[in-house]
Amino acid sequence: MQTVSSMSEPAKVVVLGLGNILHSDDGVGPQAIDKLRQDPRVPKDVSLIEGGTLGLELLSYIWDCTHLLVLDAVDVGKPPGTLVRLSGEELNGLPGNSSVHQLGVSDLLVALRVLAKQPPQVALLGVQPASTDWGTDLSPDVSAAMNSLLDFAVEELRCQLNSDAGAAA
Repeated sequence: MQTVSSMSEPAKVVVLGLGNILHSDDGVGPQAIDKLRQDPRVPKDVSLIEGGTLGLELLSYIWDCTHLLVLDAVDVGKPPGTLVRLSGEELNGLPGNSSVHQLGVSDLLVALRVLAKQPPQVALLGVQPASTDWGTDLSPDVSAAMNSLLDFAVEELRCQLNSDAGAAA
């Protein structure tokens, strides 16, 4: 007889980089995805999606994931370049205007909870922007935080995949 955990579908992990690459620090999410694609520490079965500013159009790419890791510029009122991790109830209370996009991350997550096959475990790794003015370069503070963001993302993936392996054992 198979146990429930052995019959469950394999984990589908998605890393979603959000932001507008034409608005300086707002492009940190897509730029991080570009760097993660070259990072040998990222497991091959992890989907890396440069979501840009697509908003609800992204649902078709993430509706069936078991784990969603969002990388984005998030205004939490901290010094520029500060990294933050939000998950669970912290995401439920995320105001729509904390993301620097017109359609906030919170809107996407609400739609995902309603439409997903099974709501995924979600974590957001955010970087406090210094500027979202026109420009394709990250500010010095956010650029300096990029390697830490990548390390943080890889560690988050490792923890998610290890927790799944432990649950299946």
